[in-house]
Amino acid sequence: MKLNKLGTDGPLVSALGLGCMGMSGLYGQTSDEESILTIQAALDEGISFLNTGDFYGVGHNEMLIGEAIKGRREQAFISVKYGALRSPDGGWTGLNTSPQATKNFLSYSLTRLKTDYVDLYQPCRVDPSIPIEETVAGIAELVKAGYVKQIGLSEVSANTLRRAHAVHPIAAVEIEFSLMDRNIETELLPTARELGVAIVAYGVLSRGLIQSKGQVQVGEKDYRAYLPRFSGENFEKNQNLVQKLQELAEAKGASASQLAFAWVMHHGDDIVPLVGAKTRQRLSEALGSLDVKLTEQDLKTLDELFPPGVTAGDRYAKEQMAMVNG
Repeated sequence: MKLNKLGTDGPLVSALGLGCMGMSGLYGQTSDEESILTIQAALDEGISFLNTGDFYGVGHNEMLIGEAIKGRREQAFISVKYGALRSPDGGWTGLNTSPQATKNFLSYSLTRLKTDYVDLYQPCRVDPSIPIEETVAGIAELVKAGYVKQIGLSEVSANTLRRAHAVHPIAAVEIEFSLMDRNIETELLPTARELGVAIVAYGVLSRGLIQSKGQVQVGEKDYRAYLPRFSGENFEKNQNLVQKLQELAEAKGASASQLAFAWVMHHGDDIVPLVGAKTRQRLSEALGSLDVKLTEQDLKTLDELFPPGVTAGDRYAKEQMAMVNG
């Protein structure tokens, strides 16, 4: 597995990361046994970067990782998002990234993960009631105490990144980046590179819109059923785009998902794309993207097929888009 630096001064991490969110129910049925085996298979293949959130499955996701890395902590680089508030019925009730809440959230994460430190710790969104400087200063105290190694951010604007970085060096920004969502290319990515901050790219397959074959199937309990890109005419338009990608991939002897990951990785060693695999089979397919070589003609064709703004519908519902610090 190729290793890249996480930002200018950060540690070495795997060129691909494993996004574990889907293992805790948001994308339909899951198996704890298969999830644990998938995490361990990722470690076996040299994928060190494990991405989670303390609110994924209300702690369930962290417990899965804690079990999977038992005896292998040194092989894992654990990235944790925090700050989202949950209710017993599974609802979402807001954000809290105050220094006091930050310390509290981390305390529970360390217990669930069965570790005494987190490699990358980051608020999941910008809390409108707490200045980003205050939040970062709170995490910096945890860095000084040895409980956190690196500070990250998630879904922030270029301006917010600058403000945060002035308080304490930021190692990475986690944000959506894919053929179907290229918004970061305008301002955030250039700013991150100026500051020496890495990008952790989630949603590379646009939450499953990009399939190797056919169309994604979304069940009733799958939260994607409420996302604009998966609804009505938007879904039909987006599936037409995916079909064109599938045809291009087939001509190269690859899958559409492999082509999508190869495109993101082509944008630089300072971008770590997350593989949202729930099974070892999906993980194996994603690893094949490391062998896909894109020609100049391939890149030109992809740019023509997927120009910025081509995707129909926002990536989140209206109320969730209001929480994105773009």
